[in-house]
Amino acid sequence: MPAAGFMRRIGALLYESLVLAALLLVSGFLFLPLTSPAGPAGRALTIPALPSRVMTFCLMFTVLAFYCVTLWSGHRRTLAMKTWRIGLVRRDGAALDRRTALLRYLAAWIGPLAALATYFALGKLGLGIHALPLLFLNYVWALVDPDRQFLHDRLAGTRLVSASVAEAAATPGAPLANGKAPLRRQ
Repeated sequence: MPAAGFMRRIGALLYESLVLAALLLVSGFLFLPLTSPAGPAGRALTIPALPSRVMTFCLMFTVLAFYCVTLWSGHRRTLAMKTWRIGLVRRDGAALDRRTALLRYLAAWIGPLAALATYFALGKLGLGIHALPLLFLNYVWALVDPDRQFLHDRLAGTRLVSASVAEAAATPGAPLANGKAPLRRQ
């Protein structure tokens, strides 16, 4: 199965980041009454207490997990994947089940968590800025991977492929976008 090109996947990633930012903005606004410190009107803005910040992170993490797992499983695609004509399949070409989609979502957090841990370790020395490149670890991995797969795809056993290939896998016997019938497995 031909993989989607690297630059096409990066373009879809940038598009997806805009969609996810909007989703987090709306979710954060909806959860704001649950996590904001209560106080008199006219009081200056304050940073919420640590338990509120942790609860906000957990809520956002859950919203993103629900979005990703729901749209990645069963040959469904996110808006960015549809726009860039990319499909997500397992290594064998089958649709992702919810467990595999969740594994991919959790593996996508490897880079950000490594960056966060490094920031806390180096921050006390004034070198926290050096943790920034680790945010992109999952995607830079494709430059050294033999199949040019992102780290989270490698770990979850998934592949980003051209949408016509993914659509053919979703509907056996249906013609591809170019009008040709897909190859059948023996």
